[in-house]
Order: sequence, then structure tokens, then C-alpha cells
Amino acid sequence: MTSNHLQRARRLLWVCCAALALVIELAATPHGTFARTAPQFEALPLVRSRQNHLLLRAFINGKPAWLTVDSGAPVSAIALNRREYFRLKPITAESSLPTRVQINGAFNNVAMARELRIGGLTLVDEPVVTVDLGGSARAARMAHEPQIDGIVGADILFPTQAVLDCEKQLLILKTDPNVLGSFPGFNRRGLRAVPIQVSDSYNLYVTGSVNGEPAKLMVDTGSFTTLLHRSFVRRMRIATRETPYSSSAVNLKERGVRVANIRKLTVGSVNITGKDVGVIDLEGLIHDGLLEGSPPVAGLLGAETLRRHHGIIDFGTRTLYLK
Repeated sequence: MTSNHLQRARRLLWVCCAALALVIELAATPHGTFARTAPQFEALPLVRSRQNHLLLRAFINGKPAWLTVDSGAPVSAIALNRREYFRLKPITAESSLPTRVQINGAFNNVAMARELRIGGLTLVDEPVVTVDLGGSARAARMAHEPQIDGIVGADILFPTQAVLDCEKQLLILKTDPNVLGSFPGFNRRGLRAVPIQVSDSYNLYVTGSVNGEPAKLMVDTGSFTTLLHRSFVRRMRIATRETPYSSSAVNLKERGVRVANIRKLTVGSVNITGKDVGVIDLEGLIHDGLLEGSPPVAGLLGAETLRRHHGIIDFGTRTLYLK
């Protein structure tokens, strides 16, 4: 890879479906049927891309696929240009599922995967949203790495009571939904527990503060790095500086990213000092007046911070662990 390619790849920090505004019907319960072919729990290794996404090898209707594990996506999705390749079927009129849903102000179609296999877990008749992942595809080509085929979202991570270890790059799934309890080998030693609040649309939030100002952050492994909303940073009168980077999300145009140094970023009881974060306009990504709430949802707790502080997301107990 040439240095020019590296520079171009770094300029596209693609936020992978940071806050999909999807209907609750798709995320509230698992629509696919579990077909258990493995032990009660399974630990799957993940690959970290140059875009700082955690990638999982899966099979869609028997064909191999690279999927991003995205805690910021309420519903799983497949790239629109891969729909025919994976032989996805449209939602029939007899189905109780909607045929399309609204994502960040635009409509996307819902399709059905006859079989989605992740490790030893097979989901039958699993609904997915087809979305344009062109931004991620362009960045992957510039970085000379495989393009992602889709996203594993909260609609799969919650029912399987997944444990996502962002530092060790490991995804643990419960392959038998009838088994009680969590993964027996999960070591919490040295980590601090931060309760996760889950919204009706299946977004994950943690409470904290930015330079002493109370705030919430969305836990988003699909975001390259931690990002704060531009208006929040301005209101706090925090200085920012320009960067050559930009960021985009599903159905939204690319937006310029600035950088701010945060004197003290608190997540639960974990204090992070002297932290550089991205600053971006998050309108369209965080919905329903949350940016003006009390406390406001000030931004996204992204992959870089989660990795550096040994972040573990326990979807079963709805807890984030940080070091």
C-alpha cells in the first residue's frame, strides 16, 4: 500500500449505521428460528479492519460473508449490492413484518435470509435490511482489505445474550436460548461495570460526563472512534481543530470531522483524561430530541476508546465493562 492510499483511507472514517432509526417490530424479538448445532456457548474470533471495525465470518444461504459486529445498529443489515448474490427473498404480503423501514430519513427494503449461520448458530428465516454500504466499500478498497457484506446488529446480539470483547476481539454467543446464565469463562477482574440503558429502538446508552457536564453516550462499535456532537462541544466552549477526515452513515452525506481535546471524559465511574475525540454534526444519527435531553446524548462511544480501555459489552446483563 502506498502512503497516498493510506492517507486516503484514513480520510474516510465511516460510521457504520451509528443510529439506525428502524421500526421496533424487527428488533424487539428474534424472528429467525434457532437451530442449535454446537455447544451451549461459542466463542468466535473477530478480525479488526483498518477502519477499526470488528469483522465476523458468517454464511448467508451457504455463501461466506464478512459482517461487522455493530452495537450501534438495532437491526442487522446486508449490503444492497449483495442482495442477489446471497439470494435474499422479499418479504411476502402474508408476513407480519414491514416490507420497508425508515433509516435516517430514507426508506430501505426488508429482505429475508433463509439461513444465516454464525459459527455453530444457525438462524432460519432471518429478516435483514438492505442498505447502501458504498462508503465502507470505498474505504475498504483504498485500504486493500475485504469489503464487508453486512452488519450484525442488536436484533441478533440481544437474543443470543452475546458478550463482545472489544480488546481481545472475541464474540461469545449463547447458541441455546433455553440455557440459563452467562458464559462461564467471562473474567471481569479489574474491570468496572457501567449499566447500559437500552432504548425502545434498541440503542445502547451509558451515562457519564464531558469536562464535568452530565451527558450520555451511545455505545457504538461501528463508529471508528469516539465522536461528540458539534453543537454540544460549541455549547461547552471546547476548542476544536480541523482535520482532513470525514465521516458518513447510511443514507447521510459525508460530514467533516474536527478534533477536540477533552480534559476529562467520564463513563460510569471510569475517568479518561486528556482524551482527543472527533467532533461532528450528529443530526440524523441521534434521533427524537436526545441531543437536547437532560442529560443530552452528546455523542458516540466508539471503537477506539472501547479497545483502549478493554471494553466488554455484555448484552445479556446489559452491562459495559471498562478498565
